[in-house]
Amino acid sequence: MVEVKGRITKIAGPVIEADGMRGSKMYDVVSVGKENLIGEIIRLNGDIATVQVYEDTNGVMPGEVVVSTGEPLSVELAPGLLTSIYDGIQRPLPTIYDQTGDFIARGVQANSLDRKKKWDFEPVAEVGSEVSGGDILGSVKETSTIVHKIMVPPKMKGKIASIVSAGSYTIDEKIVVLATESGKVELTMVQRWPVREARPNVEKYDPEIPLVTGQRVIDTFFPIAKGGAAAIPGGFGTGKTVTLHQLAKWSDAQVVVYVGCGERGNEMTDVLQEFPHLEDPTSGEPLMNRTVLIANTSNMPVAAREASVYTAITIAEYYRDMGYDVSLMADSTSRWAEAMREISGRLEEMPGEEGYPAYLASRLAEFYERAGRVKVIGCVGREEKKGDFEGSVSVMGAVSPPGGDFSEPVAQNTLRIVKVFWALDADLADKRHFPSVNWIKSYSLYLDSVRSWYSEHVGKQWFEIRNKAMGLLQKEAELQDIVSLVGPDALPPRERATLEGARMIRENYLQQNAFHEVDTYCSGPKQYAMLELMLSYADMITDAALANVHMDDIFEMSSREKISRLGYVPNDTFEEEFASIKKTLEKEISDLKKERSK
Repeated sequence: MVEVKGRITKIAGPVIEADGMRGSKMYDVVSVGKENLIGEIIRLNGDIATVQVYEDTNGVMPGEVVVSTGEPLSVELAPGLLTSIYDGIQRPLPTIYDQTGDFIARGVQANSLDRKKKWDFEPVAEVGSEVSGGDILGSVKETSTIVHKIMVPPKMKGKIASIVSAGSYTIDEKIVVLATESGKVELTMVQRWPVREARPNVEKYDPEIPLVTGQRVIDTFFPIAKGGAAAIPGGFGTGKTVTLHQLAKWSDAQVVVYVGCGERGNEMTDVLQEFPHLEDPTSGEPLMNRTVLIANTSNMPVAAREASVYTAITIAEYYRDMGYDVSLMADSTSRWAEAMREISGRLEEMPGEEGYPAYLASRLAEFYERAGRVKVIGCVGREEKKGDFEGSVSVMGAVSPPGGDFSEPVAQNTLRIVKVFWALDADLADKRHFPSVNWIKSYSLYLDSVRSWYSEHVGKQWFEIRNKAMGLLQKEAELQDIVSLVGPDALPPRERATLEGARMIRENYLQQNAFHEVDTYCSGPKQYAMLELMLSYADMITDAALANVHMDDIFEMSSREKISRLGYVPNDTFEEEFASIKKTLEKEISDLKKERSK
């Protein structure tokens, strides 16, 4: 390959122009200036290349050399990704900290993965086997909870000429020699993949299996399917980050990729300090054992922020190809869009709505559409069962609209793509109602798709009681306008009972304490039983009110207080306690009716 060298002719913040770049390609990575800053070609016009630089360009001068590597921005994929903390272009932050201290020095270089550590490799493929992209060559125990499958890189096929025996190897040591049409190729544990290109799959499956999160308002009212895409829009202080933390910890995905995209430094610091100490509820091991963190704070170079989400989803797709369910949390896509807007302004492109580039919608779609539950490529080394041939990437992106205005471009364009909308409400957050998901504004288009799974695994009447509860909450919203004018005491008994039943669900089912050891996670069967009992309470007090039982007497029932604390009953012992509470409720309602009929 002929080396392409040019010279800087123009500098505009993180965007530079260089001439003499004929022969380079779009999205090639380049080395800029004396300090070898990392950049990426984003526009070509003749022999003039426009480059976005992923580092601070202060002090860079016209005339300095720009050298193309001839390769697009790519990530290294191999054992060692889990437990790592990277910046937006996969530079390991702990390693850089050891080299430069608290601030990342310009031009600093560090290997994305540990080149010296040896991994115990167990081969599964045999000499003479015909293999192609996605086939499994062997496995490595990456952490105590995740087995890392060493796969043939996509787009490659051939016959295994030799394979090493079981033993300890670094990721750069040769493990397989593959005889291909173009000659013999040596394979190591490392793959490189361009971040802007989706990794291939055989087919996408319908979203029929829910991603169970343990959060009642999500699982029961607005579920997300495995391989689905969801948006969490909300203004400052509405709980986006805590909600994403809950989803990362409790969702039934095996691998978590968390990308802090343009968030405040102190908020990202909390994530980096908390995650290593969180316990994985499924294994009892540290949660970091199945997590990759990508941190790109608001004071880091804006161009790298734009690349960070692509880095994250490429890593997620890699683990998906092994057959894992992966959940990706992006916090927040609004900051990513702001980075696009800034780069677009430097390029002097025609602005769209609110200054965002005209391609905002297509870039968001490219990102979210890489989610999905798929049949993975490769069959050698996989077991003959469907579950081993499929994996999923579920994407949950926070949106931070200025002033909580959901009509702004990022929120609106995201809504056109995703199928789940968890609208966080500032008024609910002000009332300390968390998660502050507004049940009137939110929706999920996966309801019909996951209905049969919930009916089979959670409760036969799941869909019916979910709709009944939603109807009760909507009726309460309609009555609130009247209550604000005349007060609740002026309402007829039936409407007062409706308000009380809806209040029970709103305050004690939709609210969930993320910091309580029991209430932080609610299993599917417990969610079903809780909602069923609360709806029974609503029906019984409505019947009692129609029988002229005074609401003040209902408010004094001991069972009412017990029902309001159902969330704190342990997940493994709730059935017996719920049955006892229901008996008490039935007896107290019956006694009140008898007393009123005398």
